[in-house]
Amino acid sequence: MFITKKTLPRRTFLRGLAGATIALPVLDAMFPALMTALETAGSKPPVRLGFAYVPNGIINLNGEWKPATTGAGFEFAPTMKGLEPYREHLLVLSGLTQNTGRALGDGPGDHARAGASYLTGVHPKKTEGADIHAGISADQIAAREFGKYTQIASLELGLEAAGLMGGCDSGYSCAYNNTLSWRTPTTPLTVEVDPRAVFERLFGDGQTTSPEARLARMKRDTSILDFMKEDVSRMGTRLGARDKNKLSEYLDAIRDIERRIQLAETQNASFKMPHMEKPTSIPEDFDEHAKLMIDLQVIAFQADLTRVSTFMFGREESNRPYKIVGVGDGHHSITHHQSDPEKIAKVIKINEYHVKTFAYYVEKMKNTPDGDGSLLDHSMLLYGSSINDGMKHTHDDIPTVLIGAANGSLKGGKHIAYKPDTPMNNLLVSMLGKAGVNIEHFGDSTQPLTDI
Repeated sequence: MFITKKTLPRRTFLRGLAGATIALPVLDAMFPALMTALETAGSKPPVRLGFAYVPNGIINLNGEWKPATTGAGFEFAPTMKGLEPYREHLLVLSGLTQNTGRALGDGPGDHARAGASYLTGVHPKKTEGADIHAGISADQIAAREFGKYTQIASLELGLEAAGLMGGCDSGYSCAYNNTLSWRTPTTPLTVEVDPRAVFERLFGDGQTTSPEARLARMKRDTSILDFMKEDVSRMGTRLGARDKNKLSEYLDAIRDIERRIQLAETQNASFKMPHMEKPTSIPEDFDEHAKLMIDLQVIAFQADLTRVSTFMFGREESNRPYKIVGVGDGHHSITHHQSDPEKIAKVIKINEYHVKTFAYYVEKMKNTPDGDGSLLDHSMLLYGSSINDGMKHTHDDIPTVLIGAANGSLKGGKHIAYKPDTPMNNLLVSMLGKAGVNIEHFGDSTQPLTDI
């Protein structure tokens, strides 16, 4: 057999008609035959960073969230039970505080400060006007570096539409409630909630995303993959059996996402709502909406279209009901439970449902091949909230779970309890460092976290 070091370029795209392109996942053909150990080590997959945020805190009045013991072998608390299958990949971190979310003399407004401070590590300026001010968020610090190598610097996704203008919380701008990501201290990034818009950002270019072109394609009910059949066929002749299977699974996943978006568009088009000028592609069903947005993030990571993503289950002060788990009351309203057992039980149901939804994200990452392992092996996913008790609006001991191996630099399977008021920003410094973005200081950080 004749072996060479010829290889398929890492940034190879399938190209079709009308400017449609699809980046490829990591394939064996992207690594030359007879590559030396040193060369292989130098081409290991990049670390991806995902930040998943839930609003209004997570109840831990009677040990519903935090494990009772530390170290390995801890028992999962009821709310966190949905993550138990991923014990070996998971770190529960308690004792962390986002001090910059506290009032610090500014009075009420803890929900706004929670959202604004979570990833910026900065106490936001109290204003409802255009003179908003927070800080550059950790995800955007990473995006500045990783964006040099990817098509999209970062994704800012969510499940609840909300604007950045006006006042939302006790004299604070809605910008603070409604996003985690700040490109600069005065530039918050809008959260995208429409799966179609995300899909077209990932797989279309400026030539194909106009409303007219999109409508025409919707009417034809044609998949973007149909535009590149010839290129897929040509690519197949250059790949081995394992790569062909990887490519087939990847394209099947894209087609499935597109099919579900089209189904949502069809359903919304036939569902008449008052004051609705045109149908959107946002599913009415929360579960389907969440899974679509998660699948889009996983596909983007798999194809190395981006290495950074934030995902908001809801904006701070979200009052969404969760009828899917039998809770018709608004989420924020019942977090002010006044020790009412019935309201507490409803909040716990919502908290458990959020965890199970996040577990779907983890499972997709774990089952998605990437280089010599899975996406989860080469990622860090942070899950939590910037409020501990939704009734008291406390910002100490905030619920925090870190999942993933970060190319072997993270070892899971432990509950680590830090001293009270250990800065949450120490964790963000540590995460950035393990992703290869080294910063000395962030917000009120004192040092990188030990033991992770």
